Amino acid sequence: MKNRVPSVPLILSDPYFSIWSPADRLYESETVHWTGKTKRIRGIAVVDGVEYRFMGLGAEPVLTQTALEITATSSKYFFEGAGVKLELTFLSPLLLSDLDLLSRPLSYITAKISSLDGKNHETEVSFYFNSDLTKNTDKPLPMIWGVHALEGAFAAWMGQRNQAPLSHSGDDVTIDWGYLYLAVPDGGGRVLAAGAGDDLCAKLKLSTSDGKDEAFFAAAYDDIASINYFGDIRRGYWARDGKTILAVIEEAIRDYPSISKRCADFDRELNEKAAAAGGPGYQRILNLSYRQTIAAHKLIADEKGEVVFISKECFSNGCAATVDVSYPSTPLYLLYNAELVKGMLRPIFRFAKLPVWTFDFAPHDAGRFPHVTGQVYGLKGDRMKNTETYPPYYAYPANADVYDLRYQMPVEECGNMLVMMAAVARAEGNAEFSRPYQDLAEKWARYLVEFGPNPGEQLCTDDFAGHLASNCNLAAKAIVGLEAYAVLLEMWDENAKAAQYHTRAKNFAADWQRNTARGDHTALVFDKQEGWSLKYNLIWDKIFGSKLFDEDLFKAEVKFYLNNQNVYGVPLDSRRDYTKSDWILWTAAFTTDKAERAALIAPLEAFLAESPDRVPFSDWFDTKTGQHYYFQNRTVQGGLFMPLLADTWAAK
Repeated sequence: MKNRVPSVPLILSDPYFSIWSPADRLYESETVHWTGKTKRIRGIAVVDGVEYRFMGLGAEPVLTQTALEITATSSKYFFEGAGVKLELTFLSPLLLSDLDLLSRPLSYITAKISSLDGKNHETEVSFYFNSDLTKNTDKPLPMIWGVHALEGAFAAWMGQRNQAPLSHSGDDVTIDWGYLYLAVPDGGGRVLAAGAGDDLCAKLKLSTSDGKDEAFFAAAYDDIASINYFGDIRRGYWARDGKTILAVIEEAIRDYPSISKRCADFDRELNEKAAAAGGPGYQRILNLSYRQTIAAHKLIADEKGEVVFISKECFSNGCAATVDVSYPSTPLYLLYNAELVKGMLRPIFRFAKLPVWTFDFAPHDAGRFPHVTGQVYGLKGDRMKNTETYPPYYAYPANADVYDLRYQMPVEECGNMLVMMAAVARAEGNAEFSRPYQDLAEKWARYLVEFGPNPGEQLCTDDFAGHLASNCNLAAKAIVGLEAYAVLLEMWDENAKAAQYHTRAKNFAADWQRNTARGDHTALVFDKQEGWSLKYNLIWDKIFGSKLFDEDLFKAEVKFYLNNQNVYGVPLDSRRDYTKSDWILWTAAFTTDKAERAALIAPLEAFLAESPDRVPFSDWFDTKTGQHYYFQNRTVQGGLFMPLLADTWAAK
């Protein structure tokens, strides 16, 4: 199957409203949530009175799928049979420049019919959305449902009779509250709520009497309560001024033509830029990662109306607003809307200033999704055993002694935060956003000065194979973190202090190059000769244009990676065969040579075509077998946009 991927994005909005097809053909499996839990949507086309299945499992004969096309905002399927050609498009209008549109929990499904044999074929295309989309269990539960007549549309809805919004948190979970909606434009079809409460149905009448016909409907999900944000229950950004889901549906139906065109224009522009930055393989990678990385967040407004963009650490531990998940994801958002990076930083700044956080380094997270109520990583004792919801750590006093120092990531998170702050400043041309947090930036920079050049046995984001003392790549993060602080200081007109920190970073970088030199590559750890690792953190030296490291170092690293990659990419380090896709593409941005970039990108494209695991685009996988390691549907795939970011900023 051309354009085969491990799992196809269908309806993507946020970590709960996220539906995928884990098969080459849409009718070869049930549709699922990104976790793999069944969320059934069945599609039946009645052509001239005969039923044919095109989506989900069943006993009906199928319309044969002939092609699949995936763009940044849509997945399009093509089917043929019974004398007709059916084109089915799933459109999630996640345009980063429009936060109201971005935050809408709504996707479109469009059906186009045309005649293959020149004859007229009356067709009814029906979509059945099962009640399991509203539950975190496959057990039968009492449901309620209904149909609304709206301005220009009809909408059917369904939800559990008994609900407890925000009643759980975690990783491998789906939503257990809220209401599912299907809506069709007035005169464009019908929506039905089954009397037993098992399905919502959208039926589209199509005819080939004029050669072809087209109709669409919208699928939306109102979660009622989105995020517990430091004790304040917040709804999605779209509802911040009291707007209801029915008003959103009316607007969405009315504006479909213009929204569809805007998405098509964006898709075309992105494909052009991706082709220039990395070729056709890079286009495929970015098209598949775009919706995933955005929809693994929830966009809200805080009590001041400011943007808060909260990630879920998918298939890892379910943490919310994790710093070392935000850091790799930023290239996408720096390209298209730096306000969203600021939205990632705000909950961390807020928590870091609270009495319960007593450390001189940056926190790891701000809660566990959907509860942003204080860091849950590295808790002491049996506090880690809580599996439903955590207590409000944000309200705890300084003497609560909640966190175990052994399980924190001090250098990792300080470097991440400072780099993100400086990157936002670079994107916006000023550092005013970070000015209120100068005290935190100073504290974190001082920590890096003391502990960064040669970290002790500290945790880092890539400790899958165990802890590393004297981790060279972690030290590189400290160096670019200090340079990031120098960038901020210069923008704050503290030029003398900026020069001091730049000099520190420059001197540390010289020491780093000398101490990591191992012939044709750099070391894994400072105190051993053997071993190597991807030095992806160095990319910020190029992004900031700071020239801390010699250009020959970047050239040598790229050459070494190319000589040591396996069929599905360069391993993360010399200890194991697995890798991280985001980090590979950060190192691909070390070079502007098209052949070198293409050679680093090609194995990742092969992974998408050949991985045996049918899960959303995994960032952690084996470079020899293509099997994924746990992680799927993660926001870090925004990091795959790094070569495009590097090229775009270099051109400015």
